[in-house]
Amino acid sequence: MLRTDLEFSMLPNLGNRPVRWRIADGLVAYEEAVETMEREVAVISDGGDELVWLVEHPPLYTAGTSANAQDLVQPDRFPVFATGRGGEYTYHGPGQRVAYVMLDLKRRRQDVRAFVAALEDVVIRTLDMMNVRGERREDRVGVWVRRPEKPLLADGTMAEDKIAALGIRLRKWVTFHGLSLNVDPDLDHFGGIVPCGISAYGVTSLVDLGLPVMMADVDMRLRTAFEAVFGETISES
Repeated sequence: MLRTDLEFSMLPNLGNRPVRWRIADGLVAYEEAVETMEREVAVISDGGDELVWLVEHPPLYTAGTSANAQDLVQPDRFPVFATGRGGEYTYHGPGQRVAYVMLDLKRRRQDVRAFVAALEDVVIRTLDMMNVRGERREDRVGVWVRRPEKPLLADGTMAEDKIAALGIRLRKWVTFHGLSLNVDPDLDHFGGIVPCGISAYGVTSLVDLGLPVMMADVDMRLRTAFEAVFGETISES
């Protein structure tokens, strides 16, 4: 069941300071990403400007705070990193846009559920600009795409694939981590885990859905969607 956009368009920065928008060149090691987030979150917590950092990682798995060891099906396939974000196991790799969203909710709204819903809304708006209908589910975090061309599920409902995952962490109301949107990753790499602990549904990407888009095109739409929900951004090299 979809909720209305009115719930999500209420998180602008009350100080009217634009969010820094940074895009990494090349693949970023996961350890480097965590170190950078730690450093940036400390700056933001002390009053510095907020940041969205777009990256791609080499192939790896991350384990959230709710990860079940049994969901790591192939533990030797790629490096595995324990992380302080919420959620379970997820995959990151080339062709997947990871957006690390570092915002100070004290300047916005101190409501974790509203923040997660707002991130989902950013993804849904991004997909809508590419004529893809993304949907949220009350019982499953992330953004989902219906697949009527696939066989029905065991309970008789329509098949759905996950196209974007979310996982966040907060420190003094400053957010870590964020979202990952599948543009053109190797979907076979998700086979080493039970993504987010959910086995009944599949995983898809924009290219898998028949959209041969470039990462730069997705980034432009992602930025437009982010600004619609969270407010102005400013480019940072």
